[in-house]
Amino acid sequence: MRLTNYTDYSLRVLIYLASKKQDELSNITEIAEAYGISRNHLMKVIHELGKMGVIQTIRGRNGGIKLALPPEEVNIGKIVRQTEDDFNLVECFGDGPSNCVISPVCGLKHVLNRALSSYLAVLDEYTLADIIRNPYDYRELLGIK
Repeated sequence: MRLTNYTDYSLRVLIYLASKKQDELSNITEIAEAYGISRNHLMKVIHELGKMGVIQTIRGRNGGIKLALPPEEVNIGKIVRQTEDDFNLVECFGDGPSNCVISPVCGLKHVLNRALSSYLAVLDEYTLADIIRNPYDYRELLGIK
């Protein structure tokens, strides 16, 4: 399974924000520059993370973004579930009719479903705090002062 860029960018934004000092604000431009990714892509990601309640956006001249929750409360599995739009690993996982002739008897669907469940269960074991155990290393690599 491959995560979408949207999920990847969502996780990167959260890592960036968690690497900063608590309550220190960031902005889209600095995050985009730190990762070398499109500012436009990040605008949508940040908007959605705000709607999810994971980050707080502050408008105005001195505004910016920051984590809305402590890193210990941001579950990686939950973020992946909320940002991925398609966990249909194969055609028969979808809601529509399957064109696969072996669908009625195929055991692969059950194996892949178990694998996906295990994958997500492992992600559920980790929080953002687990990911950024040494925020100073992240700050250095991301150019955070």
